[in-house]
Amino acid sequence: QVQVVESGGGSVQTGGSLTLSCKNDGRIYGTKSMGWYRQAPGKQRELVAEISTKGTTNYADSVRGRFTIVMNARNKVYLEMNNLKSEDTGVYYCHIESDRTYWGQGTQVTVSS
Repeated sequence: QVQVVESGGGSVQTGGSLTLSCKNDGRIYGTKSMGWYRQAPGKQRELVAEISTKGTTNYADSVRGRFTIVMNARNKVYLEMNNLKSEDTGVYYCHIESDRTYWGQGTQVTVSS
């Protein structure tokens, strides 16, 4: 079974920073894009940021200017999150788009004052 490997996450105070990373286990071919979604308690899953293999990025308005997504040559993606706010709290899911969409298990990000 293909695995999407996530790391990072945790708890931080308001204004702090965290970095999430994500990669596939080598069994996903033809990657088109990678990115992160998040789901807060009681809310729907929403796009946070995504990047194509051509380098095109897309950010949610709520994180633009605070979060940065990059992809390295080995199709590992990093989400650098700065100036975190309480509303950034949620479970963050990595997704990989190739011939289909693959999802990670999710990693918790908690921002508290």
